[in-house]
Parts: sequence; structure tokens; C-alpha cells
Amino acid sequence: MKTLIVEDEFTSRALLREILKRYGVPQTAVNGKEAVEAVSAAIEAGEPFDLICLDIMMPEMDGQEALLRIRRLEAEAAIADDKRARVIMTTALADKNTVLQAIQGQCDYFLVKPIDGRVLVEELKRLELIPR
Repeated sequence: MKTLIVEDEFTSRALLREILKRYGVPQTAVNGKEAVEAVSAAIEAGEPFDLICLDIMMPEMDGQEALLRIRRLEAEAAIADDKRARVIMTTALADKNTVLQAIQGQCDYFLVKPIDGRVLVEELKRLELIPR
């Protein structure tokens, strides 16, 4: 599974990397701008990401804006909905407006911090990214 972890906080980034490393070596980005650049490069190389774990609150470009740009890149590349990256938003914010904005941006799941590895793995199974 080709994975991109987008997280500005070292501890959260390391935790996600530890959980996901058994499914492939995850790439990392520390803000939304780096994430959009990584997704663009992967699409251009013909090797798009399967999973993107995307924090919402980050410097330079937040996760909500990055999600919109990522979905735009996928649409421009004519990537079918069932082939686009599965995006799991990760955040300490769980208010109704934040969740609604993420859903409108076409995220696939919303995970509130602190990250529970068991919940994340179950969601990967539900999204059919890893076997049950």
C-alpha cells in the first residue's frame, strides 16, 4: 500500500508511521503544501497514493485546503473515484463544522486524535486497503 502521512507534529507522524509501516513504507510530509506536491509527483509518475493520512491543522496550507487540491489533481488526471487515494483526516478538532467541511472535501474517514491504532487498522480493512 502506497501511503502518505501528512502531519506537522513529530509524535503523531511517528505514531502513524509505526502503525502503517507493516503495510509498506509510508512517505511523509509536514504540511499541506508538501502533500499536494507529493501527490502531484506520484500522479505524474503513474504511481498515485492508495492512502493519505491528512492532518487538518498545519502551517503553510491546512489539511482542508490540501484535500480540495488533491481531489482536483485526481480529477484533472481523470482518476476514477474508485481508484483515487483514500483520505483519512486526522485532527484534534471534532466540531461539527470541521467534520462537515472534511466530508464536503470528499475525505473517506475522519479520525480524532489521539490516534487509536486499532481503529485505524479497522478502517483500512473497511476501505479494502488491507485484507480482513
